[in-house]
Amino acid sequence: MTSKAHTSVPHSPSTDRPLGAPSGRHQTRVLLLGSGELGREIAIELARFGARVIAADSYDDAPAMQVVQERHVIDMTDPIALNALIAETRPSIIVPEIEAIATSALNGAASAGIQVVPSSRITSICMDREALRRLAHETLDLPTTPYRFAGSLEELRRGAEGIGFPCVVKPVMSSSGHGQSVLHSADDVDAAWSEAQFGRRDVADGGVSRVIVEAFVPLDYELTMLTVSSSAGIVTCAPIGQRQENGDYRESWQPAGVEASTLKRAQDIATAVVEGLADIAHHDGERGWGVFGVELFVLRDGSVLFNEVSPRPHDTGMVTMISQRLNEFALHARAILGIPVTQDDVALSMRAGQVAASHAIVSTGEGEVVFHNVPQALAHDDTDLRVFGKPAVHGHRRMAVALAVGENNQNARDAATEIVDSLSIQVCDGEV
Repeated sequence: MTSKAHTSVPHSPSTDRPLGAPSGRHQTRVLLLGSGELGREIAIELARFGARVIAADSYDDAPAMQVVQERHVIDMTDPIALNALIAETRPSIIVPEIEAIATSALNGAASAGIQVVPSSRITSICMDREALRRLAHETLDLPTTPYRFAGSLEELRRGAEGIGFPCVVKPVMSSSGHGQSVLHSADDVDAAWSEAQFGRRDVADGGVSRVIVEAFVPLDYELTMLTVSSSAGIVTCAPIGQRQENGDYRESWQPAGVEASTLKRAQDIATAVVEGLADIAHHDGERGWGVFGVELFVLRDGSVLFNEVSPRPHDTGMVTMISQRLNEFALHARAILGIPVTQDDVALSMRAGQVAASHAIVSTGEGEVVFHNVPQALAHDDTDLRVFGKPAVHGHRRMAVALAVGENNQNARDAATEIVDSLSIQVCDGEV
């Protein structure tokens, strides 16, 4: 498929946002909804431009809260609480870092003239697999896996039979593999419906979650295309490869080694979906600026399919903290502040032929996580470590990421893994 590059400046309010001192009358006040490791990096980059960042999350001392001037602990799925927070903090920009947010409050904020990143309607569309898939495939004509939607057990049964076995069932509102099942036969339908209802994001509301049924495809690998929408238009970063476990990212590398024709198709799809979302924002009088993590499937025959898009920096994009001149968080901050982001700004910072890799560090246990042996782990050149500062782990939790640059894909991944293996990591009194 082909797509024209989006280069026009949005027909939204002035792109000039004055940046003042954090305590001044002309300060830019940013409310960060979600304060995890991604939010921490976003907050740091916004602070470099003098913005006052206000971090909110459901628990205290979240990673981003440790680097900002103001923090709030609230239930962000509660529209009353979220509206009260917006009224109290008076932000000029709201940056969602997670999906579990009361979107009605974001709609109200946008109507009041507050910049929602990338826009209030984009946030709603991207957290709803049904709305996103219908936009991508039925409106934008992007290639996807065959799919059906179902709102009851019987509809799921018919949808699975229509798609054929094996197939995948996911709640339309979930993330990180929650509520997802693989159906190998009609005998699996009942269990898949129950799993989707239990694992959906809005489980507390007591209603019934719709699900998407997707065909199994001959997948070769997955790609993330970080795509930036800014006042200068839309640009794409070098492709990122990834490895997942149970729907969660464990490794990523950039640039992913892909054929030129595959890369062109991936860039076209990523540009088209972000352009389509930005057009919706512009129609609503919003900006549509920010980083989008476009997730793609590459099939064994070289076909490229759209899967999903995250309207914010992406987990797999943490590799850009060592691979690019401006990482995904710096790009996000610049875009949402109205600073133009061009293709030169997303350039790799490594020598030609080199590859960067990230390796998520997941701890298991109960209690505070302590890292030892850090100097030895980072003894080699072109390595780095980011400890997220999460106060504790309960079960299993991503607590840090190792970063490395190598002469090729495997070399970089091995170097990142070596950092992890060299660390001594303790949870309370138990070593893991």
